[in-house]
Amino acid sequence: MEEIIIDKIVRSRRRTITLVVMQDSTLVVRAPLHTSISYIESMVRKKSSWIRQKLFEVSMRPKPAVKEFVDGEEFLYIGRAYKLCIVEQAEKDIELKDKLLMAARVMPIARYVLRRWYRSAALKVIGQRCQWYVEATGLKPVSVKITEARKRWGSCGSKGTLNFSWRLIMAPMEVIDYVIVHELAHIGQLNHSPAYWHLVADILPDYQKREKWLKENGSLLTM
Repeated sequence: MEEIIIDKIVRSRRRTITLVVMQDSTLVVRAPLHTSISYIESMVRKKSSWIRQKLFEVSMRPKPAVKEFVDGEEFLYIGRAYKLCIVEQAEKDIELKDKLLMAARVMPIARYVLRRWYRSAALKVIGQRCQWYVEATGLKPVSVKITEARKRWGSCGSKGTLNFSWRLIMAPMEVIDYVIVHELAHIGQLNHSPAYWHLVADILPDYQKREKWLKENGSLLTM
C-alpha cells in the first residue's frame, strides 16, 4: 500500500497532535512545539485508515468547473448562484441585480475584476457580521482583514487579528457566520480545547451542521 505523505507540519504551543486532510487532499499535522518527527510519523501510521478514508471522501466531493466568463455561467454570492450577463453599455464594471452584470469592456481581465469585486463585498459583509457577533459576545478583534488565502477560510493571530479568505463570501450566510464565530472564539484561546468548542457551541448550537457543509462544499467556493 502506498505510503501516506505528510505535506505540512505546523508546530505551536498546542498540547495535542491533530491530523487535518485539506480540501486539496494534502495532509497537515498540527503538533506541539517539540514533538519529534518520528513520533509524528508514528501517529500518521497509527491513523492511516482514518486518513485514507478522509482522502477518499475529499476525492468524491464535487469539483468546481473552470470558469469561462460567458453569458449564463453561474457564480456564487452568499450561497446563491447568479447567472453572468455581459453588458455592452454598463456604468459599472460589476453590478449585482437578479443577475451578475459585467461590463463587456472588462472581459479581457474578467477574473481579476470579479475577484476584486468579491474582495470588496467580503470586506463589507464579513465586517458587518463580525461587528454583530462582537456586540453579541463581547469578543473583540484588533482588526478584520480579507486575504487571498486558498487553504484556510479564516485565521486568528496571537494578538487578536482576524483574517478571512475572500472566497468565503460565496458561502451561505450561516456558513460565513460559522467561520466568523470559529475565529472570534480563538481570541484569548488559541487552541481547539473542549472549552473552546463549548464557547463555539454556546454561540452557534448548530455549528457542526455548518462546519459539515463547509467541509463538503468548500471546494466549490472558487472561480
